[in-house]
Order: sequence, then structure tokens, then C-alpha cells
Amino acid sequence: MGHQNPYKPGPWRAVYDYLALSLGWGFLGLLCLLWFPIAALLHPLLAEAPGRRLGRRAIMGGARLYLRWLALLGACRFDLDDLDALRSAPPLILAPNHPSLLDAVLVISRLPELACVIKAALLGQPLLGPAVRLARYIPNDSHLGTIRQAGANLGRGSHLLLFPEGTRTSRRPLGPLKGSVGLIARHYRVPVQTLLIETDSGYLGKGWPILRRPRMPVHYRVRLGRRFDPPEDVRAFTAELEGYLRAELSGAVGAGPELGAGGPMTPVIG
Repeated sequence: MGHQNPYKPGPWRAVYDYLALSLGWGFLGLLCLLWFPIAALLHPLLAEAPGRRLGRRAIMGGARLYLRWLALLGACRFDLDDLDALRSAPPLILAPNHPSLLDAVLVISRLPELACVIKAALLGQPLLGPAVRLARYIPNDSHLGTIRQAGANLGRGSHLLLFPEGTRTSRRPLGPLKGSVGLIARHYRVPVQTLLIETDSGYLGKGWPILRRPRMPVHYRVRLGRRFDPPEDVRAFTAELEGYLRAELSGAVGAGPELGAGGPMTPVIG
């Protein structure tokens, strides 16, 4: 008997895949439903510091549970162990590429004191708004306000998660970068730690319909890239950062919407 592909497209496989996707989204919705009334109640009652710590650890725990559930369903496989080395690291700006909607969840699931720059519209969402307000995540509605809040979080010892593309990758392996990472790094003299997010699928990437079934399991790996010193010239730094990420990712991911199988990856553990 020859080698058999574990992915066997067919009616029963398709039914299971859609069931797994539905259970995955349903579990995420349940986590949000359970936490948002608690977060909404605690936000005005707790002082900023304890509220921030509780909010971020709760989101980390929820993210980890969600990824465990996806792995248990066989929908995804994750290799995130490299992120654990950052827990004891000094304040850093974490600058990953952004291939899918899951990217922030991958990073959040491993780092308890993480400040995230988020779309301001999330603050108004009924399921997510209370959680991100309690965690004191940073909305991107004001350029100067975002920079000030980023600096305050870095000054408290937090890591700052900021996607330098500003949105999901529009064309593999990397979209054009904005200058926000370099600007904050220069102003507050904080190093930039690159994160390389690799996946064998275009699932939940730019333009991927939410109900479209990917080839499962989808594999994700996050590895640590180069750590850049705070720059002096933001424009030159942004060009160097883009060149580095593009070179690293070009050998790890393909250009198509549904990429070929990657290397072995393991479910989330620990």
C-alpha cells in the first residue's frame, strides 16, 4: 500500500469539516458570551492596573482554550513554543506578519502581559468590546493617542503587539509596511522583535469568505525572527524591516490562496 493522504475530500469528510468549523466558531462565541457580562461589570469597578491584569490574563486564557479546542477537533495544528521565550523578556514591540484573522489569538495565547493595538471599532462590539476595554487594549483611532498609550504600556513593562502591515496580508508573502512600528520604537527607545507566522493555508486571510472550508487541518507556526535595535531613521528602518520579513517569509510560504502542506506541527500544549 502506498502513502495515503490523511486529507480525503469526500461527502463525509466535508460534513465533518463543516461541523468542526461550526463547533469552533460556536465555542468562540460561547467564551465571549460567558466573559463579556463579567468584563462589563468589572470595568467600572476595578482600578486600571488590576483591571488591566485581569482582563489580559482572561483573554490569554480564553485564547488558549480556543486553540486547544481547534486542535482537539482536528481543525488546526499549532506550533507556538517559541513565544514562551518572550515571557521573561524586557519590553519589546512585537512585529509579526499578518496572514489571517487568527494571528493575534496565536500570540495572545502565550503572553500574559501583552498590550495590543486594535481597530477602534472593536470597542463598540457587544461581545468583544467589554473584554478589550477591561484589558485596556489600545485603539487605533488617534495616531498621537495610540503612540502615547503604546509608550505608557511599554513603560510599565508590557510587550506591545503591533502588526506593521496595518491589516491582513493582501498579497503573499507580505504587504507593504506602515511606519508605526519604527516611530514608536524610535520615540521610546524599545527594540523590535519580529515574529514570523507561517501557515499552509489562506484560511481567514484577506478575501477569504468566512464560510469557505479550508483543507484541514490548517497548520500554524510562529517563530522568533530578528530583534532590531531602536532605529534612528524610521523610513530606513521600515524598508529594512520589510526586506527582512519578505526574505524570511518567501522561503516559508507560497503565494497561492490554498498553500501546499508544510512541515510537521504539533497541537497547542501547556
